[in-house]
Amino acid sequence: MVRKFFPLDKNYLLEEVQLRMKDHLLTDLLEKVKTTYQQLHNPLRLNDVFSDKIASYELQNLEPLGSFYQNLAAIYRYKYGETQLGFLWDGQDHSDKYSNDWSSSFYKWTNKLCLQTQFVQAILDLTVFLPLNHNVQLAENRMNAVTLDLFELRIHKVKGIVEMKVA
Repeated sequence: MVRKFFPLDKNYLLEEVQLRMKDHLLTDLLEKVKTTYQQLHNPLRLNDVFSDKIASYELQNLEPLGSFYQNLAAIYRYKYGETQLGFLWDGQDHSDKYSNDWSSSFYKWTNKLCLQTQFVQAILDLTVFLPLNHNVQLAENRMNAVTLDLFELRIHKVKGIVEMKVA
């Protein structure tokens, strides 16, 4: 993740852990989205072409979800990654601590995001229905809008991550 999202985005060890966990976390996210979709829109598990396509989908390409993961990882670093090598009194390795903390936050945050229909549909559009969905940018924008609204943040191209001012 070469891009720096804010001036003090320098916790390189945390960033490395986040990169290493990307595939696993995104795969789990897709499974959570598929389950959420079925619970919301097909609770009786009636078989139709649409539901069968979602249920049988196997993730092949993580690239369409890359910008979402990058943004969520940057938000985590913005909120919690200010110290790179704080002293750990329990003798735990920094990589292990970052791995546990990041995955815990990722799962907690994506559980909240999966409550938003727009987010679930955007994930499905970027994965299951990607060949049919020609407007990938629209799905990415919907997903990012829901994500950034949850955290009350904005990501500017020049300024990076900026907190929203609520009147």
